[in-house]
Amino acid sequence: MRERGWRPEGPLDVARTLLPHRRGSGDPTWQQAADGAIWRTSRTPAGPGTIRVSAHPREGLVLGRAFGPGAEWLLETLPQLLGAADPLADFRALMDRLGGGGHALIRELAGRYGDLRVGRTSRVFEALVPAVLEQKVVGREARRAWRWLLSRYGDPAPGPGPAGMRICPAPEVWRAIPSWDWHRAGVEGVRAKTIINAARHAEKFEAAGSAEADRLMRSLPGIGVWTSAETRQRAHGDPDAVSVGDYHIPSLVGWSLTGDRTDDAGMLELLAPYRGHRHRIVRLLELGGTRPPARGPRMPARDYRSF
Repeated sequence: MRERGWRPEGPLDVARTLLPHRRGSGDPTWQQAADGAIWRTSRTPAGPGTIRVSAHPREGLVLGRAFGPGAEWLLETLPQLLGAADPLADFRALMDRLGGGGHALIRELAGRYGDLRVGRTSRVFEALVPAVLEQKVVGREARRAWRWLLSRYGDPAPGPGPAGMRICPAPEVWRAIPSWDWHRAGVEGVRAKTIINAARHAEKFEAAGSAEADRLMRSLPGIGVWTSAETRQRAHGDPDAVSVGDYHIPSLVGWSLTGDRTDDAGMLELLAPYRGHRHRIVRLLELGGTRPPARGPRMPARDYRSF
């Protein structure tokens, strides 16, 4: 076990910062303990690792305890995971420039959630796989597939973390998953092929910055704007990566800022004044915006599994 204390500049909500990396309440790579500490696993460049992150606000301290071959890497990158590289000062300057030209709700939310940070995991492929699993399906279907595949192919997490935690499989393991296990996980051929193909290029993804990773990922079949944005938000902490093509976000943005539903084009127009921080604005609206009333039945989760 290795340990590191880190003092962030200004207030920091650890759970809120790390929440985007959780894929459902049963995510085997992310769990929250009864005392509020966050357990998270990763396959780092140095090998598998588990980190426990706990906040100690009275001391202004965040404590990281890490286990496994990747422990040192996880502790070294802990500040970036918690948003140390997030250009918050640039966002505040943007809000000052906009002044009364910015939307009142966004000004209010920016003040209310001033501790909101966009962190980065620096592990692109680990963020890409669940993003592909979430393509064009309801969330519970994607989360079920993620849990099943990690339970079957992920390594047990090192350290004394919550039972059942797993490490995301290495790219070569994803390439070797047979078709019948994709089927059992509830993943049809298109998404399975997209992940298998992406695994062949994983090394290039990890070496690229956000803009280059966007180009590389979108050059592959099955990876478009939405998947790239969802990946870069988490892996690179890109505060401007907008999830164009999302089923819910345009309605959230439109309803929160105008009282009307909108589409992707309308969403981008509303977010245009905040270029450079459009993903951050969406996160603020997810915390304090409003959604239009639901209409019609919910889309059911499909089940491709055989028993």
